[in-house]
Amino acid sequence: MKRVALVFVLAVLLPSLVLAWLALRSLRDQQFLLERQEALLCQQVTDALAAKISDFLAQQQQAFGAQVESLLAGRDARAAAAQFDAELRRRWPLAEVGFCVTVSGQILSPSPNARADARTFYLDNGAFLGNRETVEVYNNLNPLNFARNTANPPAAADGLADRKPGQLAFAPPSPAAPARQKEVASDQAAEPSVPANQTQKLGEESNTAGRLGSASPAPVQSQAYNYKAAQVRKVMPQSGYYPLGDKAQMPAPAQEANLSKVVPAEAEFGQLIGGGTDGMLARFLQNKLRLMFWHRSGADPNLIFGAQLDLDRVVDEIRVLVQADTDLRDEICAAVLDDNAKPVTLSRAGFQAGNWKHPFVATEIGEALPHWEVAAYLVNPAQLTRAAHTARLTLGLLVAVLMLAIGVGSWLIVSSLNSELKQARQKTDFVSNVSHELKTPLTSIRMFSELLAEGRVADPAKQHSYLNIITAEAARLTRLINNVLDFARLERGEKKYNFQQCDLGEIVRGVAQTFRPHLEAAGFKFDCVLPALALAVPVHGDADALAQVIVNLLSNAEKYSADRKEILVRLERRASPLPHAEVQVLDRGLGVPRGSGEKIFEKFYRAHDALNSGVQGSGLGLTLARQIARAHGGDVVYEPREGGGSCFILRLPLKQMETTDQPA
Repeated sequence: MKRVALVFVLAVLLPSLVLAWLALRSLRDQQFLLERQEALLCQQVTDALAAKISDFLAQQQQAFGAQVESLLAGRDARAAAAQFDAELRRRWPLAEVGFCVTVSGQILSPSPNARADARTFYLDNGAFLGNRETVEVYNNLNPLNFARNTANPPAAADGLADRKPGQLAFAPPSPAAPARQKEVASDQAAEPSVPANQTQKLGEESNTAGRLGSASPAPVQSQAYNYKAAQVRKVMPQSGYYPLGDKAQMPAPAQEANLSKVVPAEAEFGQLIGGGTDGMLARFLQNKLRLMFWHRSGADPNLIFGAQLDLDRVVDEIRVLVQADTDLRDEICAAVLDDNAKPVTLSRAGFQAGNWKHPFVATEIGEALPHWEVAAYLVNPAQLTRAAHTARLTLGLLVAVLMLAIGVGSWLIVSSLNSELKQARQKTDFVSNVSHELKTPLTSIRMFSELLAEGRVADPAKQHSYLNIITAEAARLTRLINNVLDFARLERGEKKYNFQQCDLGEIVRGVAQTFRPHLEAAGFKFDCVLPALALAVPVHGDADALAQVIVNLLSNAEKYSADRKEILVRLERRASPLPHAEVQVLDRGLGVPRGSGEKIFEKFYRAHDALNSGVQGSGLGLTLARQIARAHGGDVVYEPREGGGSCFILRLPLKQMETTDQPA
C-alpha cells in the first residue's frame, strides 16, 4: 500500500500539482498576451492608413508636376511664372499659394504686392526661397547622405569658421553663391538620380518620378545640412506593461521605439533642392505646419515652381481615406492627429477619447506631415480587460476542475486499494473460518462414528443420540460446502435457478420441521407462525434456493443467539406498497453493531470476530441469502428487534396461483 501510494504521488499527483502551478502563473500573462495580439492587429490598420496617406500625398505631388507642365506647355516659362499663383489656384484646388523662384534665388511669383495670402507667404518664406536664410525644414532625404552627414558632419562650409554645437552649418550668402550653386547643380546633374524617401530601404530605386520627393545625391561638402537630433514623439502609444509617459521605467529598446523617425534639417532652399526635379518639404511657422511641393520644369531648368498647400483641403481628402477604411471598425476608432496631438479626422463620428495623447497604437505618417500620426483608440477599452478576465477565469476554472478530478481520482484509487486490502483480509479470515468450520463437524463425525464402529457404546439410546449428532454435523457440513459452491457459481455467473410456481408457506413449514429437532436439542425455544394450510402464499421461484435462504437465516440466528435461545419464524402477507410475502426470522441474540446493518450482507464480512467470539461461520450465509432473494425479485433486509436481538426479513413478490381445473 505504501509503495503504491508513493508511486502514485511521484507519477501522478506531483506532476499534476507542478502543471497546475505553472498554469496559475500563466494567468498573470493573459491580459498582456491579449493586449499584444490586439495591438498587432491595430498596428496593421494604422500602418496601412499611414501608407495610404503617404501615397495620396505622392500622387498629389505628381499631380502638381503635371499641372506645372500643363501650364508651361507652348508658353514662355518666364512669362508664365509671373501669373503662376493665380493660374495654379484656379486649376488646382489644393494650392493655397503658388510660387516660382530661380536657381539663383530670385522670386518671380508671387509679387510683394499680391493678395493678402500671397503677401504673407512672401514675407514668411522670401528669405528662405531666395537662399538668404537657413530654416528648419522636413525634407525627404537620401538615407545614404543622411547617414554620412550625421556620422561625419562638416567642420566648416564655404569658409565658415569653427562653430559651436547647435549653430547653423551655413555661412550667410555671398555674391559668389549663385555661381557655386550652378557648379553644384551641374555636378549633381552628372550623377544618377536616387529617390530620397526616408521610408524606403537603403539603396532601393524608385521608378515613380517625384514619389514623396526626389533629389540627386550631392557631395557631402555641398549638402552640409545641420540635422537635428530625433525628437521624442508627441504622441506615445501604449507599450507593454510600462506606464504611459513613464519613460524612466522603460528599457532602452522601448525608449528608442518612442523616438520620432522624422528628422529635421536646417538649410537654404537651394541646398535642399540641389539638382532634383521634384520634391516635398514641410516647415513650421508660428507653430503651424506649412506643406510645400516644388517642381523643376524641363522647359527651363533654372526655374523652380512650387505651391504651398491648403492644409484644410488636404485634411478633407485624408478624411475620405480614413472613413473608407473598414478594418476593425466596430472595435477601434482611427484618428489622424496633428503635431499637437489634436484629432483632425476620425473614422467614427462623435468618438471621444479620454486622452488623445495616449492612443492604443500609433504610426507616424512621415516627413510630408511631420509629427502627424495615425492613431487607433479602442472603442470599448473595458472589453479587452473583460476578455482577459474571462480568459483568466476560464483557465482558473479549468485548473480547478482538473485538480478536483485528480483529487477525486486519488480518493477513488485509495478507496479501491483499501477495499482490495479489506477483501484480501476477509478472504484470509474466510479461509481460516472455513478451515475451522470444516474441521469441527468432521472431528465430531469421525469421533462418534469410531465409537459406534468399535462397539464401545452398548446403550441404544446413546447410539441413537450419537447417530443424530453425526446426521446434524453432516447436514451442517453439507450446508457449508453448498454455500461455498453456490458463492463460487454466483461469482462466475453460473448459478442456475429452476423457476416454477410454488407455495412459500409449504417451503417455510418444511424447513422448520427439518430444523426443529436440531434447535430443540440445542436448547432453543423455537416457534413458527404460519398461515393456515388452506391459505397458500404463491410465489414464482426455485423452491430449493428459497429453502436455502431460510436455512441460512435460521443458522445465522442460531449462531448469534448467545444465552437467550429463542427463535421465531413468522410468515405474513403484505399489500403495501405492492403485494408481497414476508418471512421474518427473529432471535434474542447479540444483534448487529450500529452501522453494520448493510455491511453484514457483504461477502466475507463478519460483524463479530469468529475466532475470538467463538461464533462459527464463513461469512457467506447472508450474502448468498440476499443474492438469491434479489434473483427472485425480492430482498433480504435487517431490522433490530424491539427488546434486543435481530430480525431478518425475506421479502418476495406474490404471484397469482394458476389452476389446472377445466370447466365441465
